[in-house]
Amino acid sequence: MNWNVILIRYGELSLKGRNQKLFEDRLIRNIREKLKDYESVRVTREHGRLFVELGEHPAEPIMELLKDVFGIVSFSPAIRINSQIEEMEQTAANIFSSYPGISTFKVESRRADKRFPIRTGEINPRIGSYILDHFPHAKVDVHHPELEIKVEVRIKGTYIYGKETAGVGGLPVGTSGKVLLMLSGGIDSPVAGYLALKRGVELHAIHFHSHPFTSERAKQKVLDLSQTLTRFGGKIRLYVVPFTHIQTEIRKHCYENYSITIMRRMMLRIAEKVAKQYDLKALFTGESLGQVASQTLESLQAINDVTTIPILRPLISMDKTEIMQIAKKIGTYETSILPYEDCCTVFVPEQPKTKPTIKVCEREEQKMEVEELVSEAVEGIEIVDFHL
Repeated sequence: MNWNVILIRYGELSLKGRNQKLFEDRLIRNIREKLKDYESVRVTREHGRLFVELGEHPAEPIMELLKDVFGIVSFSPAIRINSQIEEMEQTAANIFSSYPGISTFKVESRRADKRFPIRTGEINPRIGSYILDHFPHAKVDVHHPELEIKVEVRIKGTYIYGKETAGVGGLPVGTSGKVLLMLSGGIDSPVAGYLALKRGVELHAIHFHSHPFTSERAKQKVLDLSQTLTRFGGKIRLYVVPFTHIQTEIRKHCYENYSITIMRRMMLRIAEKVAKQYDLKALFTGESLGQVASQTLESLQAINDVTTIPILRPLISMDKTEIMQIAKKIGTYETSILPYEDCCTVFVPEQPKTKPTIKVCEREEQKMEVEELVSEAVEGIEIVDFHL
């Protein structure tokens, strides 16, 4: 089919009341950024619908890109024609014929332009009769059709389309403020970043690098994961924190079985400073309750104690299989499983404390110069920007 437009539907945006236009504007901006390599493509708006006008471009590659834009519930390639019933009949028949192997269908019309003289109740049977007359194998099934042919009569013309493609839903990236993702090289944290983006945040990320205990290839994993997430977020800023000195100090001064908990507390102190410096409203982590020793309720309580910034954990109730499924879907899994260890695997105790107490953490941390270590790490941060 020679589709000339893609009709886009959005869901939650319609519930935003007076702010709806702001959400729509952001979604349009994000779509345009996603399609920036298609210079002649235009994105327009008309009464609760967005349209991608294709010009001379085929629909399929553009539809693949739209699948990654948060805020889009579904979309359909369509043909926009003049609002004349004869042309509507012919176009609907062409669309029916473009789906080989389909026999049952239903026509559903909507007359948003009340100037069009034929009422909705007359449009459906007229187009349906035309298809039946031209395709002997065709049958109408109003309850369970293989194909619904939609007809929308609007001010700028009539849009006719067939099947819908599901989008990723959520909210447009950039409508919910800015957050900081604790990004390791593992499977979980990139998935947490993806789910954060789905709620409309602008994503920054922080990574703790312990050279030479962790290799440059481990760092490259995180750079690659950040770039992959731009597929959904458009742009991401990554803060790479030198963490070697802190880890060696923890190993030197603190109880071995408390080292993971204290390491996480130090990470949160640093992340909080970065978040306040760049006006980031919350931290996102890939923690899942009970998955490892540092993710018990007692551990999370001890870790949370050092910060007042909100910590959001979208994976908290997921099991590993669910997380891996999302990772594979978004394209981060193969990078995450590369055998290059991050700082969380350095100096891992044989028996990490699963029920640490805040009192013991504070006592152990008194053996170190906590504030100086945190300030030194923040001053040494390397900033890397990624773009779609």
